[in-house]
Parts: sequence; C-alpha cells; structure tokens
Amino acid sequence: MIRSRRNRAETARQEAELSASALAHHLQHGGGLTAITVPDLPLAEGETAVADVVCWAERYYGTDLVVPSATGYFEQHPSYGKRWVPNHHLDARRLREAEQAAAPQWQDQTTARVVLTSTGLRLRPASDPAWLPFDHALLTDITVGQGEVVVSYRTCAPLRLAGIPAPWLGVAIKHLRGLVT
Repeated sequence: MIRSRRNRAETARQEAELSASALAHHLQHGGGLTAITVPDLPLAEGETAVADVVCWAERYYGTDLVVPSATGYFEQHPSYGKRWVPNHHLDARRLREAEQAAAPQWQDQTTARVVLTSTGLRLRPASDPAWLPFDHALLTDITVGQGEVVVSYRTCAPLRLAGIPAPWLGVAIKHLRGLVT
C-alpha cells in the first residue's frame, strides 16, 4: 500500500516535470499560452488568465523576537530565608526556542487556489475568500526546484508554491516575464 502510494507520487512528479519541459519546448518554438476563463476572479482590463490550479503555498519571513520572562522559584533557605532562585538553564533554553521561532522560515503553509494571469499570480488561500495579488512587475527572482517554484518580490516575503502544477507554473511565469525558459 505504501509502496503503491509512493509510486503514484513519483509518477505524478515525473509527469509534472515532463509537462513543464513540454511547455518550455512549445514556448521556445513560437507557441503561446492559451487564455482561460475564471468566473469568480475579477480581472483588470486587458488581463487574461492562463492557469487555474491548486498548490501548496507558504511564505518566507521572520517575526519579532518575544523574549520570555525570567524563570525560577522561591526557596526557603535555612540561612538566607525565603528568596528567589533564578533558573538560568531554563531561561537560556526558552530564549533559544524564542530565537528559533522568530528566525526567518517558511510559514503560513496552506493549500491555495492559484490563478496565473498575464499581469501576475492571484492566490486565494483555502481559508480566505479574498484573492491576494502578486504582480509580475514587482517580481525579482524565480527559482524552479523539484516540485516547487519560489517567486520573490520587491515588496513582500517570498512565496513558495509546491505540488504537481508548480514546475509548469515556473515555466509559464518565466515566459510571461520575458525570461528564457
């Protein structure tokens, strides 16, 4: 059962890579992307949608460090009376954990509907009815990996899209930006 599931996942990944390669070949030889209709996404004048897929989406950013309060305990010492005894080991561990939690990392993991348009990505997380715009004009970098694409923008945290459609999206985004595919 587990081997069968792994084989299906590997087959799907290979088919996604083949699909991305086929799209790159098609675009390099004068082909184009076909416009599609997305009824629940209002598009701007002249904007066309070319893909409507579901991906795993997450953002890369850090948060503010919240320094935990000091820990310790009160003891009743025979010579010194009742006093506060700090717990430096626990304080150090809690500070390390807080620093790790605040460090930049992939966060806000969710499945999301992704629509690729002529002017950008439109992302709608599963838990949110609003579309989030990521315009191609603000794009600074595209990194296509195995089963994922990371897009970086000037004004916000990088966005990673993962899943079967991700390699295809990477090729299509590069084409729309005029980059070599």
